[in-house]
Amino acid sequence: MTVKIIVLALYALTIIALGIRGMKKTKSFSDFMLGGGKVGPWMSAFSYGTAYFSAVVFIGFAGKIGWGFGFSGVWIGVFNALVGVLGVWWLMAWKIKQTSEKLNISTMGEYFEIRYNAKYFKLYAAIVIFVFLIPYSAAVFQGLSYLFEISLPGVEYWQAVVGMGLFTSIYLVMGGYKSMSVIDTFFGMIMTLGVIMLFFFTLDGSGGISGIAERLSEINPKLTIAVGPPGLWPLFSLIVLTSVAPFAMPQLVQKFYAIKDQRSIKIGMVASTIFALLIGGIAYFVGSTGRLFVTTETAPHAFNEAGKPIFDMIMPELLTQIIPEYLFIIILVLILSASMSTLAALVLISSSTLTKDFYAGYINKEVSDKQLTLLTRIASIVFIVLSVTLALLKLDTIVAVLGVSWGAIGAAFLGPFIWGLFTDFCNKSGAYASSFIGLGLTIYLYAIGWSSPEAGTIGMLVSLALNPIVSLIFKKGN
Repeated sequence: MTVKIIVLALYALTIIALGIRGMKKTKSFSDFMLGGGKVGPWMSAFSYGTAYFSAVVFIGFAGKIGWGFGFSGVWIGVFNALVGVLGVWWLMAWKIKQTSEKLNISTMGEYFEIRYNAKYFKLYAAIVIFVFLIPYSAAVFQGLSYLFEISLPGVEYWQAVVGMGLFTSIYLVMGGYKSMSVIDTFFGMIMTLGVIMLFFFTLDGSGGISGIAERLSEINPKLTIAVGPPGLWPLFSLIVLTSVAPFAMPQLVQKFYAIKDQRSIKIGMVASTIFALLIGGIAYFVGSTGRLFVTTETAPHAFNEAGKPIFDMIMPELLTQIIPEYLFIIILVLILSASMSTLAALVLISSSTLTKDFYAGYINKEVSDKQLTLLTRIASIVFIVLSVTLALLKLDTIVAVLGVSWGAIGAAFLGPFIWGLFTDFCNKSGAYASSFIGLGLTIYLYAIGWSSPEAGTIGMLVSLALNPIVSLIFKKGN
């Protein structure tokens, strides 16, 4: 216990020191939000990858999906890497960078306003981003706090949530994007080391891949086939939600506003794809072994009174089963690193959207750069407080909470953003229709009982289809 506390204290001091260093170099809103638009390939690659993967993947998704789908859950990690990372970088990165410089923009709301000549689209985008990124941030806090609660005896859930909220506030508010990118590189190295170690200990503790497959087959033969027991549609919806939404997720798109040049994009694309394959593939593979290690005998706290698994507790309990006590601190720091990076990205994009798009766009257009930077720091704290409050309520499973967040934002922005970026004919009518209907449909389907991944998938596909159709129908009116 003492060793864990010492390591975590040194880790925290390192992050704060990097935050102070970044604060000294943050002289303007552009520095705080985009690192001056001169972030290199390795920092950009790690920043994208660590923002993509967090405690939500390791704790919520890997645990629940691994339990239900078995080996086929690994498809999600593979498609995340090949579509959500390689596809986004290859198809979108340079186009986004060029557009941001051409239009002189730093937020997605600004892009929508200028591209579609839609005065109030920026306000609408700011509301959607702020509202729906709060539950995502809360889900990250939940996953991380479950792990702390189990691995550090005496630490209660609420203490972990509040502690992480305070820590995030300190290091992000100080340094902004530049210090965040430096820290993300540090985080990425820790995550890489941690997942490799996790992979080998999982194999060692279960007789290798063949041993895992044999034992899973004894439980349910479908756990080892290409599509696990829940079926093709649930798996497809999870793949689409987590792999396609990144094409329009503002906290990921922002990475390309800040990247230095086209050479950095080429290097970053390869590095981030390899990183994603490693992190996502191993996370879901380890999750598939949950049924082998987590039982009512070995981990009674991971099951309710009826004997059904509490899915958010599967991975924390599994990790304590397969990782030796003396090395567990590395896994704790691995998931902490993944989570802190994601939280920083969410907080930064949400707070800057609130201040730059809403306040500077509609309330005080004459706000100074210095005031805007200060207000963004304050808004960051407000966002963290709201996220921590929601995390303390524990409204739903991590998978459900993230599904609502990613599904809603993806449905609202996918159609307007992609078609607007690559075509000239899509117009304001198409943008508004695709966004409103996509978002509305996602919320409606979730409200009537569809799972959040299924609702989000339908909403995103409808959003993507509607923009060109409606734009062509109302072409003369724009």
